This record gives sequence, C-alpha cells and structure tokens, in this order.
Amino acid sequence: MSDAPKSPAIGDYVLAESVGYLMSRVRSTMWNMVTQHTTSELGITSTQASILFMLAVGKCLTAADIAREYGIDASAVTRLIDRLEKRGLLSRLRSEEDRRVVRLALTDEGHATAEKIPAIFTRVLDHLLAGFTPEEVGFLKSMLRRILANSCDPSVASLLGGSEKPATSLR
Repeated sequence: MSDAPKSPAIGDYVLAESVGYLMSRVRSTMWNMVTQHTTSELGITSTQASILFMLAVGKCLTAADIAREYGIDASAVTRLIDRLEKRGLLSRLRSEEDRRVVRLALTDEGHATAEKIPAIFTRVLDHLLAGFTPEEVGFLKSMLRRILANSCDPSVASLLGGSEKPATSLR
C-alpha cells in the first residue's frame, strides 16, 4: 500500500475550484476579448497583434524567438509570419553576420499597427480588472510571477527580475 496522497476521483473534482482551470478560463476569455478588438480595429488576430507587439518592443526578433515565447511549433510560426508579411506588416531580413539567421522587422505599416496594440491590451485588462484595487492587482501580479518562478523556465527570468512596474499599475 502506498503512502502517496490519493488523487481525487473525477466525481469529486470541482472545476470551479481548480486554479489551473480558472487560469485557463481567464486566459481564454482575455485572449478572445483581445481578438474581438484586434480583428475589428486592426484586421488581425490577437496572436498576430501580439507578435507585432513583441517585435516592436524588441523581445522576439526571429521566428525561433516567437516559437519559444508562445510555445508553438516552427511551422505554425512560419504561417503566422507569412500572413503578416503578405499584409505588409513585417519583412524577413537575412542576417549579414550569419546567413542562416533570418530576422524579422516591422514595416512602417507594421510599426503603425503595433502602436495601437497597447491601447487594446489596456482596455481589455481594465475591463477584466474592474473593481480591483491597485494593491490587489499588484498582489495578483506577484502571485503570477511566483507561479512562473516555480516553473523553473529560464525564459521567464526577465519577468522575475527587478524590472517590475510599481504595484499600483493596473497593467
């Protein structure tokens, strides 16, 4: 007989009490809201908008960076980049130092589009965080950072360092 804790039976598992389920539902709801705005205002999906934003802030500069950041396979990233390139929002630039490396760069139209994205993110978060105090938002961000720290994923290190915004920020 094992002393390991017994897993709850399926009939005893309450989704509404599952942190994982709640986090997944919040992410899905937030992403759907962002998609509604980006589609109607910019004509692109939330994922495409997010990629443009990441390029604009210099976080992701290659398709491999995007694949790592979003946890999606390279072929899916290639299709996303193809669509954004066809729309004239980004271009591929082969590195002069290493011809195997293809960097992504926003076009002028891509930059103009990326400039509109933070306002959309802010509106969605303001809606979802309505009624939260600045202290509660700060606490929520702190707890989310701790979850990320527990993942031991080195790619989240930049989120855990001293570059945090003040706890009074609602975003």
